[in-house]
Amino acid sequence: MNTLAALVIIAVAVLLIIGIKLLSSPKTARIGNLVAAAGMLVGLAALHKPDGAYVWSQGWNLNYTLIAAGLLVGLVLGALGAYSVKMTAMPQMVALFNGLGGSAAALVGGLEFLRSSGAAADPGLFVLLAMLFATLIGSLSFSGSIIAYLKLQGKFEKPHTFCGQNILNGLMLALILGLCGWLALDPSGTGAPVLLMVLALLALCFGVAMVLPIGGADMPVVISLLNSFTGLAVAADGFVIDNLAMIVAGTLVGSSGTLLTLLMCKAMNRPVANVLFGAFGSGGSAAAAGLAGLDGKTVKPVQVDEAALLLSYAQQVVIVPGYGMAVAQAQHQVQELSEELGRRGVGVRFAIHPVAGRMPGHMNVLLAEANVPYDQLSEMEAINPAMERVDVCLVIGANDVVNPAAREEKSSPIYGMPIIDADRAKTVIVMKRSMAAGFAGIENHLFYKDNTRMLFGDAKASLTALIAQIKQG
Repeated sequence: MNTLAALVIIAVAVLLIIGIKLLSSPKTARIGNLVAAAGMLVGLAALHKPDGAYVWSQGWNLNYTLIAAGLLVGLVLGALGAYSVKMTAMPQMVALFNGLGGSAAALVGGLEFLRSSGAAADPGLFVLLAMLFATLIGSLSFSGSIIAYLKLQGKFEKPHTFCGQNILNGLMLALILGLCGWLALDPSGTGAPVLLMVLALLALCFGVAMVLPIGGADMPVVISLLNSFTGLAVAADGFVIDNLAMIVAGTLVGSSGTLLTLLMCKAMNRPVANVLFGAFGSGGSAAAAGLAGLDGKTVKPVQVDEAALLLSYAQQVVIVPGYGMAVAQAQHQVQELSEELGRRGVGVRFAIHPVAGRMPGHMNVLLAEANVPYDQLSEMEAINPAMERVDVCLVIGANDVVNPAAREEKSSPIYGMPIIDADRAKTVIVMKRSMAAGFAGIENHLFYKDNTRMLFGDAKASLTALIAQIKQG
């Protein structure tokens, strides 16, 4: 590689790192996305061969025509998706995009293996393993992402388990690893192409089997984990085709996705193994544990006019958005309520839990789309110390992330999970369609607190009525 090509790769790495850093804050996320995209564009423009010669300087041919056509189709489909998909459906779009990335990585790894198996030159054991790794992990990421998409769409949110499932998955994984070893030791065998197809098929099945037992509300962790898998598959492809830009980009995606997965599991006080193999919320024991300490307690409903009065005369209001807000597509009504309260001199802040919603940063994305000012958004750690001074905490569609059983009931499945301390506000108004449990499958102790009032109904309709009442007052 010549000096200029090396400098370009360094530039790509720097742009990607800066882009990821900027994505960590809602204020800079948009520019971060553009910076990372610029890094990918630079890497594409600087494609080079192992001898350092730029690919684009070798003369135009059919391969470059196909690359250009692929770029054009991808740009059009990506733009159509970005402009047509609703903000509430962003988790599904992220899952699909990640699946497509995994399938692309698997195709590159598989095709390079087939090409090398018929070549005279031996690519070496390391490169062969990289090809098989990309095929395996990319296929797993593709099928797992498709199942995640279907769960996010509400097709089958609950965990799907059966007796001996983990044993079957273990046997499938052992067979996959055995095939990888066989193909790595004998890549030119007469049955190698067939065995590679069997490997890819088993990896697809394993991806489905891995995600099916996981509940729909655990999809933020699953998406992040599958995203890291796709990144690692892309990095492996970089070793296969000797492209340092792919190695850098894939490694960054893989490492950041892994760290995000671990951070979200920490926010739920659950190990990754529990998310992947625990079928959280699927059994009746969780529901029974959630009833502890609620004997004889009842919820206290509130009417829209009463809730409007409480909000209008408050000095400090904290709004806790959850997945119910996303389902009702009520983010614009939330923003309008916040503005109306602000005109009346009420201080309004939004408390964001790390795992609220169906993807990392889901609530931030929805509120940003509704033009809620960034400085009104507060992380859980920042808002909890001030919660006792809050006059009204308005919980919109959130459930387990505000359940005080995580602090109070050692028998609860979510005991020890960090939550937003909504119950410590002077008054709590919870907006929900019904008394249905959250993803943990347990009763929310917040609903039965003396300072809690339940406003039942669709969040969008309730917020619209609430805003009208406040304006009339």
